[in-house]
Amino acid sequence: MTMTLPQIALLGTGNMSGAILQGLLQPHVQVSGIRATTRTAASALALVEQGVDAHSLEHDPGANRTAVAEAEIIVMGVKPYQILELLADLLDDAPPHATIVSVAAGITLESMESVWPGAVVRAMPNTPAQVGKGMTGLARGSRTSDDQAAMAEALFSTVGEVLVVEEDQINALSSISGSGPAYVYLFIEHFMEVARAHGFTDDQSRVMVEGTFSGAMEVLARSGKSPEQLRVDVTSPGGSTAAALAAFEQADLASIFASASAAAIARAEEMASE
Repeated sequence: MTMTLPQIALLGTGNMSGAILQGLLQPHVQVSGIRATTRTAASALALVEQGVDAHSLEHDPGANRTAVAEAEIIVMGVKPYQILELLADLLDDAPPHATIVSVAAGITLESMESVWPGAVVRAMPNTPAQVGKGMTGLARGSRTSDDQAAMAEALFSTVGEVLVVEEDQINALSSISGSGPAYVYLFIEHFMEVARAHGFTDDQSRVMVEGTFSGAMEVLARSGKSPEQLRVDVTSPGGSTAAALAAFEQADLASIFASASAAAIARAEEMASE
């Protein structure tokens, strides 16, 4: 199914906005036009070689203003501390009806609306967006129309799943889907350590553990069953898996997850107030 999007400006093409760009370049996505800006000339050249209209601030300090001139969606892919200043710089060049989309943590809708007179959207994608398997949370500003919100949702659907939430849920969402990949990698690290302790080589440990995680997720995606149902299916009463799960429960794994999420939310709130 072909997806059609209007003119888009990507200001900065780091990990997140770079992933969005790759989503926009997929064959089934038709965009009226894409203009991207980068910090260095080398980065811009790499994008030009992919057919993107890209310009560097290194060669053209006014590249951002040129990029937004006809944009319907403007993705702010710069550092959080640069967002508000850049928005102010764009006021005379960007179309007033353009939708501003920020992927920066800690920059609130209210703060962006204090500078930009039109529509703003906060997006919190996670790193699997780099391979088209992202999970993005979206929160819309008070001046964002249904059509503008739908455009932002369509934009992020090019790199995975999208969940529309209220802004007061953004930090909680980030503590789960945003930080979540790091939790998974931590589990994989520890399971690999256990495998090595049992005499498996590094390569054997990696194949065994990564294969187990990816296989389990594929079963979850295809089976239509809940994680609880699948866990029960794997766990024979009185068996070795049941003994392992009992050890997890004894360590109060549920409380550990809750504490980790609370710590992530608290830090996100701190960053928003800094």
